[in-house]
Amino acid sequence: MFKSLLFISIAPVLIVAMYIYLRDKYEKEPIASLIKALLTGACIVLPILIVENIILDFGFGTEGIFKALYSGFAVASFTEEGFKYLAFLLFFWTSRNFNEKYDGIVYAVFISLGFAGIENILYVYDGGYQVGIIRAVTAVPAHALFGTVMGYHFSYAKFYPGRRKKQLLLAFFMPFLWHGFYDFLILGKKEVLIIIFIPVVIWFWINGLKKIDELSIASVFRNDLPFNGQHSDNKHNKG
Repeated sequence: MFKSLLFISIAPVLIVAMYIYLRDKYEKEPIASLIKALLTGACIVLPILIVENIILDFGFGTEGIFKALYSGFAVASFTEEGFKYLAFLLFFWTSRNFNEKYDGIVYAVFISLGFAGIENILYVYDGGYQVGIIRAVTAVPAHALFGTVMGYHFSYAKFYPGRRKKQLLLAFFMPFLWHGFYDFLILGKKEVLIIIFIPVVIWFWINGLKKIDELSIASVFRNDLPFNGQHSDNKHNKG
């Protein structure tokens, strides 16, 4: 039972990670850097839990829809996306391996998956197989999509210095908005919110996949494209 629950917890993380890795067609990231991103995401779980519990105390007494808003945006989204954002800035923003646009998505998603993997283990061991199956098609891909939008804006911030301040702000605000709205619709426990939840998640998928497509084909390492004007930091190879 222990092994099967662990498999259900980790399998969706590995599947999504493999998809993101394979979409990096022209110059893949070093495996060591990808493992570092996963471990970074895993290591932020503990401080996130501590901060979430502190913030949760400030919302004591809120009920109903207001509790769902507070828990979704202030507790979960602000804390989790905030720590992912800081982890990216501290460990990958200045990395020599972050030398093309798609790399921003790769590292942000792998950080998110590292967090999602540990979170998933905790939930699945507490709730069992049914929870694992549900989270495999909801929570884990959702974290990857939040990482996609974060990495997308980090890439524009890095390779277009003139847009840097705005894009760095969006690198936090957009996944914060997506994550908060996602959790709010679930935590609200109202039929109308569940009905809204389905098209919202579909839109997240469409938008996230478009961002992956856009940056994966914009590689400066494509032989069939001329230099596309990205920042000169792109031009050195990874090692």
